[in-house]
Amino acid sequence: MRILKKGLIFVLSAYIFLSLGLYFMQEKIIFLPTKLQTDYSYDFSTSFEEIFLDAQDGAQLNALHFKAEKPKGIILYFHGNAGDLSRWGEIASEYTKFDYDVLVMDYRTYGKSTGKLSEVAMLQDAQLFYDYVNEMYSEEKIVVLGRSLGTTFAAYVSSRNSPNKLILETPFYSMEQMAKLRFPYFPVSYFLRYKFPSNEYIQNVKCPVVIFHGTEDSVVPYESGVQLSELVPTPQLSFISIPDGDHNDLLSFKEYSKGISEALQ
Repeated sequence: MRILKKGLIFVLSAYIFLSLGLYFMQEKIIFLPTKLQTDYSYDFSTSFEEIFLDAQDGAQLNALHFKAEKPKGIILYFHGNAGDLSRWGEIASEYTKFDYDVLVMDYRTYGKSTGKLSEVAMLQDAQLFYDYVNEMYSEEKIVVLGRSLGTTFAAYVSSRNSPNKLILETPFYSMEQMAKLRFPYFPVSYFLRYKFPSNEYIQNVKCPVVIFHGTEDSVVPYESGVQLSELVPTPQLSFISIPDGDHNDLLSFKEYSKGISEALQ
């Protein structure tokens, strides 16, 4: 009996210890930034301008504005959870071939961007950049595009504004759902500081919505994207499945190339 009691105490202690570890480590699990020196010089083949915007709390947020020769509008691009603009700039700049300017920001603590991470602050930052592009282009010429983590910011600003179109690549239903899938035996709902409820935002989006998701996504399950899409009225939605597509390789599939071309016509 004593051995059983000691065993139960050990298991309970280990469970509490791991739960506390998840609580304090959640930012390191969700966000995977890399830093750049403030004097780092970007180098891309596409013409671009580097900008900084000041957030409400004094954080400086770095972004790149890629220029198309004869832009018919602008794409506000929200990138994934890893890396910085030295990588994401290469990806975002490719969309200028559709005759759009592209603006892509680095989140707080990413690249040259400063500030403290928080869900509220990051959502405010997303709106800050939407307002910035809206100063240059009317809303009917703004396309909001989000990838992975960035899909929640893209859905958020689209729910609060009236862009021409919202494009989501490998989106998740909510961060809470993702956390429960990843850590099913822990009470993540009680200590998760980043809810990122894309499922709530998407219901208030009035513009056309295009969703791309690979059927073999090993990071964000395909079913999570499907579940999110079911909250969008059918006439408003275009859901493009990428057979055998994983999380980071959709660009290599013809289904994606065809779909994004049509979305940006």
